[in-house]
Amino acid sequence: MTAYLLHDELIFPHPEYADPDGLLAIGGDLSPDRLILAYKSGIFPWYNHKPILWWSPSKRPLIFPRLFNMSRSLYQTLKKDIYRVSFDKDFVTVIKGCATAPRKDSTGTWITEEMIEAYTLLHKLGFAHSVEVWFNDKIVGGLYGISIGRAFFGESMFTLMKDASKVAISCLVEHLILNNFYFIDCQITNKHLIRLGAYEIPRSVFLILLKEAVQKETLTNKWDRDFEFTSKTAKFLKEKLIPR
Repeated sequence: MTAYLLHDELIFPHPEYADPDGLLAIGGDLSPDRLILAYKSGIFPWYNHKPILWWSPSKRPLIFPRLFNMSRSLYQTLKKDIYRVSFDKDFVTVIKGCATAPRKDSTGTWITEEMIEAYTLLHKLGFAHSVEVWFNDKIVGGLYGISIGRAFFGESMFTLMKDASKVAISCLVEHLILNNFYFIDCQITNKHLIRLGAYEIPRSVFLILLKEAVQKETLTNKWDRDFEFTSKTAKFLKEKLIPR
């Protein structure tokens, strides 16, 4: 295993230098400037304990908004208007929910207090966004990620009720389609993301798409949106999604 040691200088090695597992660099910090540079370069932090580990996998799972896979069961959940959805109303609750929610076949979390502080600061600066899913005035699911240019970098999602995280990503997809986003970067492939419509592409292709996407204007203001009825999202997506 070979990885580059980062120092105070704000610089990363090229992602193509990552080892076969995707590990590229060690060290550095989680300052806003370094995090933004990392995402623009196709790199992200992922670690349980210090030092910070920076990754750029050889294959990257992307969800192209119009190729999102809205299953029949998810469509029915959206149509029932069970949940209320909002953007950027309670970022801290969402990121902490992602850190503490139980997950199948997983113990512990990589979302440390240091990560929570760093991404909350990015939220205050207008780069990190959350989607909240509410049931009876309680957040029961959601997701958060980073928006730079017309690229959305999905960090994590959680659910405490049936389909809550899927409802969150459905409303996010609607927002991304309306604002001409290129993709959602899912970072690490798993079966759940594939079912949602993620395509795994080579890093070299991802970097080409990324370079164009991040050159677009960044929507740095708070997205701060409420979805009164998720059935409207169901109708919108049914009209806009390209059949797979």
